[in-house]
Amino acid sequence: MSGNFDVWKLLAGLGIFLFGMFLLEEAVKALTGKAFRRLIRSYTDGRLKAICSGSLVTAILQSSSAVSLMVLAFVGAGVMSMENGIGVIMGSNIGTTFTAWIVATLGFKIKIDSFALPFIGIGGVGLILWKPPTKLSQVSRLLIGFGFLFLGLDYMKGSVEAFAHNFDLSQIPDYGLWLYLLLGTILTALMQASAASIAIALTALNSKLITFDMGAAIVIGANVGTTITVLLGSIGGTPAKKRVAMSHLLFNVVTGVVAFLTLHGLVRFIQLFFDIHSNSVVGLALFHTLFNIIGVILFFPFVGLLARLLLKLYPDRKTVLTVYLANTPTEVTDAATAAMKKEVHHLLQECQLYNLRLLHIDEKLVFDQDSFFEKIKKKKISLIELYENIKLLHAEIFAFYSRLQAQRLEENEAKENERVVFASRNIMNSIKNFKGIQHDLEEFDAAGNSYLNAQYKLFRKRLLEIYHDMNRIQRLDNREEQYRTLLQTFLHIEEVDTHFIRETMNAVSAGHIHEMEIASLLLVNRLFTQACRMQVFSMKDLLLTPEQINNFDRALDMKEIMEEEKTKSLKNK
Repeated sequence: MSGNFDVWKLLAGLGIFLFGMFLLEEAVKALTGKAFRRLIRSYTDGRLKAICSGSLVTAILQSSSAVSLMVLAFVGAGVMSMENGIGVIMGSNIGTTFTAWIVATLGFKIKIDSFALPFIGIGGVGLILWKPPTKLSQVSRLLIGFGFLFLGLDYMKGSVEAFAHNFDLSQIPDYGLWLYLLLGTILTALMQASAASIAIALTALNSKLITFDMGAAIVIGANVGTTITVLLGSIGGTPAKKRVAMSHLLFNVVTGVVAFLTLHGLVRFIQLFFDIHSNSVVGLALFHTLFNIIGVILFFPFVGLLARLLLKLYPDRKTVLTVYLANTPTEVTDAATAAMKKEVHHLLQECQLYNLRLLHIDEKLVFDQDSFFEKIKKKKISLIELYENIKLLHAEIFAFYSRLQAQRLEENEAKENERVVFASRNIMNSIKNFKGIQHDLEEFDAAGNSYLNAQYKLFRKRLLEIYHDMNRIQRLDNREEQYRTLLQTFLHIEEVDTHFIRETMNAVSAGHIHEMEIASLLLVNRLFTQACRMQVFSMKDLLLTPEQINNFDRALDMKEIMEEEKTKSLKNK
């Protein structure tokens, strides 16, 4: 028997094993992912429940990283408390040992070919017969994943068996067990899969390439290395996400240190149940589970203390997004109403800034100072962050309005507040329209059709004109002049809309655009026009008196009636 070490066969086996793990995890998440998310969200109202839920879900999903990332999301969204999040992470470390038990009890006890190949064969045929995203397609992926898992293990085992047959363990320099601890950590950090590192350790142990103590050190290192996925997931995240990632790191590192320091004692304890010479791989799987359970027992009484410590280390820094509401008490109703009206003006400005950036228009053409959001951040923020801040600001305005309505208000005050919050809603509906057409506008700009390119430029020009008009209206001192100019601006929006539709029809007749492009153009124009209307309506409710608002609405009603009569007379002719 040759003593050569087939490194390529080992790497191929590792690759197949990792691919099998990936398919298995993705299939299980697709089949039952929502159910598991509900389980983690619903059955974590206590530390013990959280640990049990984390263990169960991880054992089935075969991925402690996936469960930990779920916890990151739930804690970050405020759906799960920090203490229960730590409980789920502790449980996931116990659940992840299930993989080692599968590999130890099945992977080295049966003939792999007769076990793995039928799974791959049946799964492969199923994948051809049933296309995604059907459940049968996901079941087929699960079968293939399960088959590849053991086929990869067989390749790894085969690659070292011949080498191990003539290998003398005493040839390895005695650098100490810390070297194997470091090896397990680095391997898992690079592959982001502790199961693969543990499978390598089990394979080497089964082939007598390493001793039981060396294998145990690699497993401890794998437990520490698995924290890299969650740490990466928390980069740039909220303080809540950073607290979860740090709790994961602390638990795994402290558990690893305790296990490493008491390694010889734990090995002697395992020898009471298993002969680690004849049944070493099962003994190593037991060691993996045992030291994680010890870690949970050690941490369980201190979960609350750890949560409070992490809260101090990563406190919630709530950014104040409001300019006028933060220090205004709702008890002083007239001041609160004035502050809310100013805050909605601020919301409108942030909304205009978002729309300008979405259409790549230089905001200096409209604004002479930076956004308040960017003043407090002291840097330019992304379009996504700007949109999220606008939503949060709207929520704060609505919450302030709700508290204000609970005060004793005069009828006219209550109606004025209602108009102001209605203006806020119109602004939010407007920005949602712009967000909805962003992709279409980008397609018009990048299209190979010169007519579509021209329409993109026209939308930018229309928006700039409207914002110049709106800013000019806000600077007017005379209410009557504001009323007339605002009405003219609205009528201009309607005229431009009518002109756009007429020009589009002419372009269709001339063959400048195709059918799909017609639909996209008309949809974008409709949402764009609606968004502009809603911004004008918001200004109407913020600037005009109740009487002027009624006159404004009547004028629009009269215009609609006149247009209807005009349409009827044309039909009669």
